[in-house]
Amino acid sequence: MAQINFNSIYTTYYRKAFLFTLSYVHNDQVAEDIVSEAIIHLWELSKEREIPSIEAILITYIRSKSLNYLKHIQAQENVYQTLLDKGQRELEIRISTLEACDPNEILSEELRAKVKTLLASMPEKTRIAFVRDRLDGKSHKEIAEELGISVKGVEYHITRAVKMLRDSLKDYAPFLFFFI
Repeated sequence: MAQINFNSIYTTYYRKAFLFTLSYVHNDQVAEDIVSEAIIHLWELSKEREIPSIEAILITYIRSKSLNYLKHIQAQENVYQTLLDKGQRELEIRISTLEACDPNEILSEELRAKVKTLLASMPEKTRIAFVRDRLDGKSHKEIAEELGISVKGVEYHITRAVKMLRDSLKDYAPFLFFFI
């Protein structure tokens, strides 16, 4: 059994095998590694048995290693694409949520809650006079009759409520016209 000379395999087949491998893997270092492994494999195999077709063994080995490499790259790309798609969906959700966010709506909800709390903390007659005037649209005379006080008393309570709201809600001044 004649062993094949490593140098003769290398000089005869390396360049063609490298270019063939590179045409599939598109990476010089990977192509070089695969071809070097293939030539070493072929040389070691020649120590054990006679090789009828060097090209067939070389191409079979290169094909197998190149396929393994490409499948590995494909799996990595699939994972990367999945992560990219997930990140893209998450980004789209954040963008659409922010676009749908209406600051006026959020602020007016916050302002309504503050006004409600302030109204609840007012003395009863002051609160009733303000609510009946500003929210229910009743006249001062109607409110006076309901509360059993004078019209001047109703005006006093409404003025007092407006002052309390104005003082407590000075940071919301542009929105106060909705309530006061």
